[in-house]
Amino acid sequence: MLALSALGVAGVMALSACSSSSKSSGSSASGNVTLKLLAPDYGTAGGPDSSQTYWQGIADDFHKANPTITVQVTTVAWTNWDQVGTQLQNKQYPDILLGDAPQELAASNLLYPLTDVMSASTISNLIPVFAKQEDSNGVAYGAPFTTSSRALFYNKKLFAAAKIASPPKTWADIQTDAAKIKALGNGTIGYGLPLGPEEAQAESFLWMLGNGGGYVDASGKYAINSAANIETFKFLTQLVKAGDTEPSPATVNRTKDTWAAFADGTVGMAGGSGALIPSITKAGKLTSADYGVTTMPGKTGPLTQALAVHDDVTAFKAGGHAAQIKQFLDFAYADKYQIQFDKEYSLLPATTSASTSLSASDPIAAGFLATVPNAVVYPSNSNWNTVKTKIQQTIGTAAQGTDPATVLGALQTFASNN
Repeated sequence: MLALSALGVAGVMALSACSSSSKSSGSSASGNVTLKLLAPDYGTAGGPDSSQTYWQGIADDFHKANPTITVQVTTVAWTNWDQVGTQLQNKQYPDILLGDAPQELAASNLLYPLTDVMSASTISNLIPVFAKQEDSNGVAYGAPFTTSSRALFYNKKLFAAAKIASPPKTWADIQTDAAKIKALGNGTIGYGLPLGPEEAQAESFLWMLGNGGGYVDASGKYAINSAANIETFKFLTQLVKAGDTEPSPATVNRTKDTWAAFADGTVGMAGGSGALIPSITKAGKLTSADYGVTTMPGKTGPLTQALAVHDDVTAFKAGGHAAQIKQFLDFAYADKYQIQFDKEYSLLPATTSASTSLSASDPIAAGFLATVPNAVVYPSNSNWNTVKTKIQQTIGTAAQGTDPATVLGALQTFASNN
């Protein structure tokens, strides 16, 4: 998951009313076909930045070029996205879904293989590190549509006030710098630690990577309670106990809490992507000269691989419209639509050609894109979406008083048994 606003229950109910698992639901006797597209809203519902507006623009352009195919667009807020899961459980399938990784849906035999719904030229243009993530038993069932790469943002004004000469490179640096920033008073927070349900899995992963850990081992098996990960959360517990972060990180969310506070000038350091920059600009408290972006520190030095995440397009078999879906996806993955989306929401493209074009014109995006080819991505295990949700709900407690080994051990058992 990458960012947010609201269309909510009404959007989901609209989809319920119009979606069907029947193969004939989107066709007419005249040969016309209606494809149902369901996507998250990364902007403000009803506003000029709504993803509904973005996708409707593509749908309208596509219909002009393909008059027998209509794309019906529904967008739903990320904050209501769990309702989409209920929708799918009730077998109310869209033709095209933009959202989480496809592994569980593919394991349930709901999806077309990617080669059925996307041309070879479009597939070959996907950024390889993300394209590899989509393989399930050697067959790809989804494609990344939008991506992001993570780094450390730091407040230069607070660093100067605390007499910190340079950005941190190690965990010890973060610990020292965070204590100095906290000592400034006035409610300042040294390091913003969002381990609440919005995106705890990403913040946790950033720290795990810094200690040679992660969610899976080299063979792809879950290793959530590895010794390295337990050590990582013991360190985070020290930060929290010292008051160098928010007091209850398990309740702190990325966008509305940590990023908003960083943009307001009260957080010294926070993990983030390019999507944090519009929040900083909108708040008006920091200029571009007042903050910096650097590689996320690890235990003994900066990470050698960034964390990169992506939201994926999948196509459902129930409607029986593979040919029309292929026409639409090839159309929607054009550079101009990829770049439009990423400029609108300060994210990154999923294709090589759009990345090259954007890097040439946008130095900020170029900096994040430079880290992508060697990036680390989330696991491709078939139950990752289920495990991710459990991580979001519980892993934050491992940093605020509950024994990390107990919390991570429970997550490991859950991941192995579900």
